[in-house]
Amino acid sequence: MATETQQDRLIQLLRDYPLARARDLKAEGIDASTIARAVKTGVVVRAGRGLYQLPNSELDLESTLAEASKRVPKGVICMISALAYHHLTDQMPRKIWMAIGANQWEPSIDYPPLRIVRFRSPYLEYGVERYLISGVDVPIYSIPKSLADAFRSRRFIDRSVAVECLRNAIEQRKATPGEIAKVAADCGAWKQMQPYLETMTANG
Repeated sequence: MATETQQDRLIQLLRDYPLARARDLKAEGIDASTIARAVKTGVVVRAGRGLYQLPNSELDLESTLAEASKRVPKGVICMISALAYHHLTDQMPRKIWMAIGANQWEPSIDYPPLRIVRFRSPYLEYGVERYLISGVDVPIYSIPKSLADAFRSRRFIDRSVAVECLRNAIEQRKATPGEIAKVAADCGAWKQMQPYLETMTANG
């Protein structure tokens, strides 16, 4: 009966948190034997080393960002992943883009797949916002900072994608042209962004 109760609890936890670590489940009172039995019977699926989910669970972008942030607590969600979170692009990256410090040890994890970029100060700390996602405090760059990074890092993001995101931010009024221009100037992206931003706001 205790095992059934634990399995019910395990299933409920995985409904609330689509991807959970073994140690987090154990902290909720779920024994390793209960997890192993649930995996063996197909009730639960092992998504990666020490990671579990329900068989039909579909991880959305936010859940994946939360898991990435748990795995790399000093990283910041950036580039396409940040732009997708802010609904400025329909592109869904296969890897989570995460910025770390220039001298920080690059993490090696099974899941979720990461695309690591290195930012030096002050770019690493600039424009970080924090969002509570699936119970996790997730650092994500602001819209103006994400746009600046997109224009500043052409080798990572195609210019057409950066322009599309800039246009969407202006049309959806998610940031003012003044805010975007200031951050672009602060982050060394104004020269690249200026002609596009001025064209989009010329008739405003």
